[in-house]
Amino acid sequence: HVQLVESGGGSVQAGGSLRLSCALSGVTWRYCMGWFRQAPGKEREGIATIGSDGRTTYAHSVKDRFTISRDNAERTLYLQMNSLKPEDTAMYYCAARTSLGCSRYPRDYRYWGQGTQVTVS
Repeated sequence: HVQLVESGGGSVQAGGSLRLSCALSGVTWRYCMGWFRQAPGKEREGIATIGSDGRTTYAHSVKDRFTISRDNAERTLYLQMNSLKPEDTAMYYCAARTSLGCSRYPRDYRYWGQGTQVTVS
């Protein structure tokens, strides 16, 4: 049974920080994982990915502010978010592919968490 469980969302003032976590179970940990977000009325967008080799990619909108990382021993994915802006307000999701290569497209990810809300005011 595959489970991805996000935590760490909340409300924060502009300029603040949050750290999201995603605990993974039931699926091979070595695959690519990513963080996505979806704001009301907008499509889900990929914001950061990390491969099994630790290689990362970021969307331009979050580059230099967000950091994706993974703890292989704990099977946990993280997203450190700094210098948050009101436009970062969205539901944030973690996702896992079933292949080694990474992708920024939601359609390429098979497993998804339930999401955690981030609100920046």
